[in-house]
Amino acid sequence: MTTQNKKILITGGAGFIGSHVVRLFVKKYPHYLIVNLDALTYAGNLENLKDIEPQPNYLFEKGDITDEARVDELFHKYRFDGVIHLAAESHVDRSILDPLAFVRTNVLGTACLLKSSLAHWKDNMNDKLFYHVSTDEVYGSLGATGFFTEETPYDPRSPYSASKASSDHLVMAWHHTYRLPVMLSNCSNNYGSHHFPEKLIPLMINNILNDRPLPVYGKGENVRDWLYVEDHASAIDTIFHRGRTGEKYNIGGFNEWKNIDIVYLLCSIMDKHLGRPDGASAKLITFVKDRPGHDLRYAIDATKLNKELGWRPSLQFEEGLEKTVTWYLENQDWVKHVTSGDYQKYYDRQYIKR
Repeated sequence: MTTQNKKILITGGAGFIGSHVVRLFVKKYPHYLIVNLDALTYAGNLENLKDIEPQPNYLFEKGDITDEARVDELFHKYRFDGVIHLAAESHVDRSILDPLAFVRTNVLGTACLLKSSLAHWKDNMNDKLFYHVSTDEVYGSLGATGFFTEETPYDPRSPYSASKASSDHLVMAWHHTYRLPVMLSNCSNNYGSHHFPEKLIPLMINNILNDRPLPVYGKGENVRDWLYVEDHASAIDTIFHRGRTGEKYNIGGFNEWKNIDIVYLLCSIMDKHLGRPDGASAKLITFVKDRPGHDLRYAIDATKLNKELGWRPSLQFEEGLEKTVTWYLENQDWVKHVTSGDYQKYYDRQYIKR
């Protein structure tokens, strides 16, 4: 997509990854109008974007992507040239407890966006783009060796990953059936600031800080490829502007870690920041019953993105983790705000009563 004046809809822009993408686009492309559509569920927080709220090229619209009338209204109002679709239910544990919520948002919501995009662009699709942001979890589980490539067959194992796989297929179906210009990316695990503390890294930081048990599934042997969230936002920017229509790109950090090793590293970093003896926080580690269908290993081969578009991660994991810990320690008001109410009830049900 060219970098002329554009009106871009970013869905889920008040969430973890979405807020970083919105911030990057608002600051980097002042000649774009960036419209952030978010339903502001538990994981969406406008405090994530306070720093860019006054910018003249940024607007927020509250709404649910499953609401066809609302989505169509926004297309009529703004005449979008592009969509970057990040809005999704994204936590595996929650998908096990309430799978239909994931089907509604991730499958039906994506279909609503695709339908409106086609309706408004069908007469002139030149320089239009629907960019769908997905996950490496659609590929299933790897053994001790091998990597996910763009050609890896889909094999989702949880309601979350199945719903994301379904949305990926819908995007490509709209491309092949209706010639809608699309791109798609599948990314590995993200970490960084503004991450709702139900995921591994912010959960452990918050629990260490409050001397709470550190719940680790099974033996902590599950392996994930980790990517700093600002690097993911940079990759999305690169693909959106320079990728090939109809293509998908894997985004990864070239950075595999066992869950238990990350927890020990976080304990060590937190002990240093909090002035505790080394090893003090590690005593909080508590192994809990493994979740159903827990994939053993994910590992992304991002060679295509690197060779075609020249993108690589900018940070080493240890450096990114230090920056992440520092942000959470300096923004405890944000953490306290988002961990109240409904989140606490969920946390107790998911971990305390096991």
